Amino acid sequence: MDEIFTRVSVRQFEDRPVEKEKVEKILSAAMQSPSAGDEEAWRFYVVTDRKRLDELSKASPYASPVANAPAALVISWNREALRFPEYGEIDCAIASENVLLAIEGLGLGGVMLGIAPIRERMDAVHTILRMPTEEEAFTVIPFGYPRHKGKAHSRFDEKKVHYL
Repeated sequence: MDEIFTRVSVRQFEDRPVEKEKVEKILSAAMQSPSAGDEEAWRFYVVTDRKRLDELSKASPYASPVANAPAALVISWNREALRFPEYGEIDCAIASENVLLAIEGLGLGGVMLGIAPIRERMDAVHTILRMPTEEEAFTVIPFGYPRHKGKAHSRFDEKKVHYL
């Protein structure tokens, strides 16, 4: 459980690639996520191509960390693969958390950048990656070896908890 309490968002990365074995562990963690109806409609795009990373860094006003990352993971969902399409984004969010925890556990850093539900951002990512028509972009997670990493702090707030 340490990763839950030590993970922080990392936006600056060393100029070194992430090993394929680590990328595959991150993807395995993502695919271990629960999904509505166990349909696993998420899709994953591992982007290491510098031109595409630069393009993704402009997909949102907050996507600049992608420009200095050695890799980014784009998580999307396939609308046609879901009996419960209203849960596509939720399934992607759960997979995203697994990704962030795996990144932390592997000694890497990353940050989740909001793409969905803002149509303009979703369409930009869709176009950059030439995604199939039936897919919807959810998030971009740039990741790599952190240039520097802040210290995590507790976010527990007893006032937000109700025992019934």
